[in-house]
Amino acid sequence: MIYNFIGQPHSGKTTLARHLRTALEIRNQLRVIYMIDGDKLRDLFKNKDYSEGGRRKNIERAYSIARYLQDLNPFNDVIISVVSPFLDLREELKEATDVTEIFVHTTNIRGRENFHVLDFEKPIINYIDLDTTDVDELTSMNELFNKMDLIKIRKNGNSKK
Repeated sequence: MIYNFIGQPHSGKTTLARHLRTALEIRNQLRVIYMIDGDKLRDLFKNKDYSEGGRRKNIERAYSIARYLQDLNPFNDVIISVVSPFLDLREELKEATDVTEIFVHTTNIRGRENFHVLDFEKPIINYIDLDTTDVDELTSMNELFNKMDLIKIRKNGNSKK
């Protein structure tokens, strides 16, 4: 499974992604779990271009690596944490593989304002919505895990909805 955490910089994506990784490791110690972080990927490829083209290149790399890791073994879990403001790239990933998209957002601009994306295209369908405005880390984490259980039930067809 690929878990794609998207949202503005400093909304809590990477923090929640790390909590998910820990929970998945505890639940199934035989699975391999990879984590792709947009900032670390930028450092690795020396991509400090925050224009639309630079952002697209970084996101495409993250998604290509995730698909590759998933193809190596379908039992691998891949957790991605990237701003990913472009709906078309996220939808391409969803069409290519099994993805749980988690939209982490806040009304607060935290940290480095110059990295904030003015034209972030919000998800439309098939995503988990997490508003981290004025909510502590533990509450956000519990909300994520509760919503993931609902998604899992719906995917297995056991939901009344």
